[in-house]
Amino acid sequence: MSEKLTVAPPTSLEPAPGGPVSSAAPQPPDLNTPGISATDLHRSFGTVRAVNGVTFDAPQGSITALIGPNGAGKTTLLLILAGLLQPDHGQARILGNDTVADNLKARSLVGWMPDSFGTWDALTCREILTTFGAAYGLDKQKSAWRTHILLDQLYLSEFADSPARVLSRGQKQRLGLARALIHDPQVLLLDEPGSGLDPRSRVDLRDIVRTLAEQGKTILISSHVLSELDEFTDHAVFLSKGRTVRATGAEAESTGRGWRVGALDEAALRSFLASADIPWKDAPGGSGEVIVSLRGVESAAQLVQAAVSAGVGVHTVAPLVGRLEETYLQLDEERR
Repeated sequence: MSEKLTVAPPTSLEPAPGGPVSSAAPQPPDLNTPGISATDLHRSFGTVRAVNGVTFDAPQGSITALIGPNGAGKTTLLLILAGLLQPDHGQARILGNDTVADNLKARSLVGWMPDSFGTWDALTCREILTTFGAAYGLDKQKSAWRTHILLDQLYLSEFADSPARVLSRGQKQRLGLARALIHDPQVLLLDEPGSGLDPRSRVDLRDIVRTLAEQGKTILISSHVLSELDEFTDHAVFLSKGRTVRATGAEAESTGRGWRVGALDEAALRSFLASADIPWKDAPGGSGEVIVSLRGVESAAQLVQAAVSAGVGVHTVAPLVGRLEETYLQLDEERR
């Protein structure tokens, strides 16, 4: 990742002209405290139960994917965690701070990026960021410096003094991320942040989010593009009909997944699998490849090693779908 994309905390930035950016470094949070903790959260709108029993923890310094079909309650949950909506029942904590009882403290620790930009289109990008900086209590100098850094890192410098209405959908998404980061929050809530971004910008976003997690920030990200989440998330929370149906580390593969395996000699591959007592079925499409069930990359590596030792020239070993997509499809909750 390029140096330009590193989003450094304000205390590590070069001093702004005329004085220091920060007079004192903030106290680091207790690493044993979850960045986000949700316990039996409920929220209804009339007869509609948008959130109906959500419980999970998101560790600090990690990226947690929030996954579920439309109407699963993801956005309502994010609004509760952002301190913008009170739950009817249950508790949400941001670094140990209750989003209701300690609302201002919890909100000061959160950077919230909704799925649509939603701001004053007549203001310039610079004005929007400095205004939000002031709302979070940053002095003018610090707000201006953070704005300068974020506009540069998110490739918006050329639009700094242009009104937001001239930005494309993808550019507004980048400005929305800058707005969420203006006060250097410890927790980031991102609702469909890749929506409207071109492929290059999606890669940049992924790199930025990964860097922020490496700096110790807690990131909860909602997206329908599971293949992208698969590449950089550490944990996953699956929602259906307003409730948690599974919360897990994204690396866990306790059950087998479907993997596509191909070899130069198709008959030799099938003979090897039969002799090794490994069940298989023909892959669709008449490619000559087969589908086997494996428990992750270590099992795949062992299969390749055994096949090559048996003289089978394996040329393809790949999961049929991503880890998150496989788990999501196995749940099949939204069809019930």
